[in-house]
Amino acid sequence: MTDTLFGIIIDWQLIKDALLLPALILGLSLVVGFALNSFLKHYINTHLDIPQDSALAFFLAAVKGLPRLWCFGIGVYWTIRTLNMPEPVEQLLSYALFAIIVFSITRVAARVAEHVMQIHTQALTSTNSSSTLLSNFVNLTVYSFGLVIILGYFGISIAPILTALGVGGLAVALGLQDSLANLFAGLHLILSKQVCIGDHISLASGETGEVVDIRWRYTILKTVTNNTIIIPNKSISSVILTNFDSPSPHLAIVIPVGVSYDSDLEQVERVTLEVARNAMQEVVGDSGETIGEPKVFFHTFGDSSINFDVILHAKQLSNKNMLKHVFIKDLTKRYREENITIPYPIRTILQDK
Repeated sequence: MTDTLFGIIIDWQLIKDALLLPALILGLSLVVGFALNSFLKHYINTHLDIPQDSALAFFLAAVKGLPRLWCFGIGVYWTIRTLNMPEPVEQLLSYALFAIIVFSITRVAARVAEHVMQIHTQALTSTNSSSTLLSNFVNLTVYSFGLVIILGYFGISIAPILTALGVGGLAVALGLQDSLANLFAGLHLILSKQVCIGDHISLASGETGEVVDIRWRYTILKTVTNNTIIIPNKSISSVILTNFDSPSPHLAIVIPVGVSYDSDLEQVERVTLEVARNAMQEVVGDSGETIGEPKVFFHTFGDSSINFDVILHAKQLSNKNMLKHVFIKDLTKRYREENITIPYPIRTILQDK
């Protein structure tokens, strides 16, 4: 069966015989790819209890979304084998197929590296988050290796590219001096483990909050009022800071108290320690067995009271305000029950007549 189109004789039977099998192969590969991808998604959604550090979890995280690409690549390969194409076209398709294969393997390697980094970060910081800077750096490194392999297969030498980058690198470095300073400061913060995601820090300049992310140029803090503070990485590296989670998130909370001179100090100490243990048990879930016993230290004969410090212990900084709240409220109530007086400031004024 033939037709004529614009003076060209078209043999439909020949076209059918030549293209039917390649079209079936390509279509079948796409169907299988989408089916495998749907099965993988369903398996992940129905097996949420898989340990994140298991080999199966690594595999699922690495190949998610890639079965379609792999099946498409296989389909393209067999399509090329069944078609009698001109050599330049066949070579071009072969190059494209190789690039697809290398890209998919590189993507798997990047996902595995990122997953390993996340597990390692979780073990160090007890948080599921990892810094954007470190994730981007890992991905950039892995994908760069994949790009070098693809360029090598294409016969493109990377030596001239590296030379051009070396010559232009100085000009770029001068133009992006501030950005590069923040970049290397961020890498220093991460690699030195001075600050990790989830740490509560306070800078000498007064900014206080939880480290949410470390990015290329800045670090993001979230305050207790749910506001965001953005600080350049080089500022954090060059300023004095307090890390409330290093070396341990446990912290001591000092609360000053004063009682009247008529009070029995033995009774005051006993009652105060009882209230402190109960407050710690209520807020922290530990009355002192593992994080430290509360303590009372008398230290000053004040103008109208004997002053002392009560030292409470919390598991993390987020417990601090609630622990102080519960302790002060319960201590005031208990002192009234025990007839222990917290005196008002008193001043005696002697005036000559």
